[in-house]
Amino acid sequence: MKKVFGVLLVALLFSGCKQKITPADVAKINGYWEIEKVVFDDGQEKQYGMNEAYDYFQIDKNNVGIRKKVVPQLDGTFLVNNTFENVKVRFADEHIYLDYNTPYMKWSEELLTLTDKELVVLNAEKKEYHYKKTGPINLTDDGKKTK
Repeated sequence: MKKVFGVLLVALLFSGCKQKITPADVAKINGYWEIEKVVFDDGQEKQYGMNEAYDYFQIDKNNVGIRKKVVPQLDGTFLVNNTFENVKVRFADEHIYLDYNTPYMKWSEELLTLTDKELVVLNAEKKEYHYKKTGPINLTDDGKKTK
C-alpha cells in the first residue's frame, strides 16, 4: 500500500512541474527545428526519422517574425524559397500561442514546451508536434563554419 501512495505522490509531483514559459524564453524559438514526433489526441504517436526539411523561426524582441521551411544540404547550406508564414507570439492568461498568417489562411498553435533543445506545440486538431533544435549539416569537412 505504501508503494501505491509513493507512486501517486511522484506522479503528482511530475504533473505539477510543468514548465512555465516566460516572455524572456521566446528568444529560444529562433533557429532551426526538426520534427521528432507527432502525438495524436488518442495517444498514438508517429515517429519521424531523418527529415528533408526543417522549420526555421526568426522572432524579434516584439514577438513578431516568420516561420519557413528550409532544406539542409550536405555542405552546411540550406535551400530556401520566398514562402513563409508570419508569426506573432501571443500571451493569453496562462497560455502562450503562436499565431500564424499567410495571404490564404490564419491559425494558432499553443506553445506547450520551449527550451534550448525542445519545442512542443499543440494545434487545433489536438495534435502535439515535438521538435528538437538542430542546425546545419556539413559532411564536406572543409573546415568552413556554416551559418
